[in-house]
Amino acid sequence: MAEAIARRNAADVIEASSAGLAPLGFVAEMTKRALAVNGYSSEGLASKPILPESWDAADVVINMSGRSRQQVFREYGKVEDWEVQDPYGSDLPVYQKICDEIESRVDALAKRLRKGSQASGTEAVERKED
Repeated sequence: MAEAIARRNAADVIEASSAGLAPLGFVAEMTKRALAVNGYSSEGLASKPILPESWDAADVVINMSGRSRQQVFREYGKVEDWEVQDPYGSDLPVYQKICDEIESRVDALAKRLRKGSQASGTEAVERKED
C-alpha cells in the first residue's frame, strides 16, 4: 500500500519501491480493493524480496515488517521503523484503517522531505521499502 500511496501523494519527493522480508509472491486482493476504494492504483505493484541493490540505491528504507530495525537491519543506518499492523487476512475495514495510517505517515514523510528540500535548495528523493 505504501508504494501506491507514495507514488500518487509524494512523487515529487519520494521514489517509492516496495519489498519485503518474506514476500508472498502476489499482492493480496484486499490490498488492491482498499487501494482502489481510496483512489490509488495497484498497477505495477508486486510482492518481491529486498535485494542488495535496493539497499545501495535507497536513501531511506521504511521498515514496516513488525520487527525493529535492531532485530533485522542492524547493519543498516538508513532504516526508519513504522509500526503498522499487517492487515493480511483481515476484512476491508481493517485494510481501510491501515491504508489511512500509511497515508498519514507517507504524507508526514513527504512534508518533512519537502521542508528539507526547500531548506537545502536541492530536490530530496527517498526510496521506501517495506
